[in-house]
Amino acid sequence: MFIIPPYIRFALIALCLVGGIALWASLGIWYGIFFVITGLVLLAGYLFLGTVAPAAQQVQMQDFDGAEKTLDLTLKPEWLYSANRAFYYMMRGNIALSRKQIAEGEAWLRKAESIDIPTPAEKATLHFQLAQIEYQKKNFPAAKKYLNKAKEANIKIPQIREQIEMMDQALKQSGQIKAAQRMGKQGHSMMGRGGKRRRPKNR
Repeated sequence: MFIIPPYIRFALIALCLVGGIALWASLGIWYGIFFVITGLVLLAGYLFLGTVAPAAQQVQMQDFDGAEKTLDLTLKPEWLYSANRAFYYMMRGNIALSRKQIAEGEAWLRKAESIDIPTPAEKATLHFQLAQIEYQKKNFPAAKKYLNKAKEANIKIPQIREQIEMMDQALKQSGQIKAAQRMGKQGHSMMGRGGKRRRPKNR
């Protein structure tokens, strides 16, 4: 897929619109209309798709600082097409999580969760990330809920499936530990109630 870097897109928009209008005014509509339409198409692409695609390339290369700067060039995230808006929020969340900014990362991911993500792999990834955050907060029921949502996507990508299985095992172990702790507490309380004997009164 061909991706136009943001600054090159801005230059092309300005060149097509200004040059097209100039040709239109000096030589007639048919000399400038093509450039004007091209400039408008490029502008619409910027407004409704944002800078998500070039930022995603930088995230893949682990250039999180560069990706953040590229995302900052998006004029209005709320104007983006729904899928791109979700990816925008997810990348913001991933950048924050890469810096150990858990609360900020979670806030961005919650914004992405509020949007209907059409791609099953991205939706599973989002739910898995939220499961990880809930697991770190020791909110195991919520972590299990999000993990089940990730499982429902039935993703075939080995890396994602392996991570889901590892989280599943971790949640099962945490459940077993909590059950053992409850049994231990119950056993101690029963020993406390039944372990003491009344001494007979001296006559």
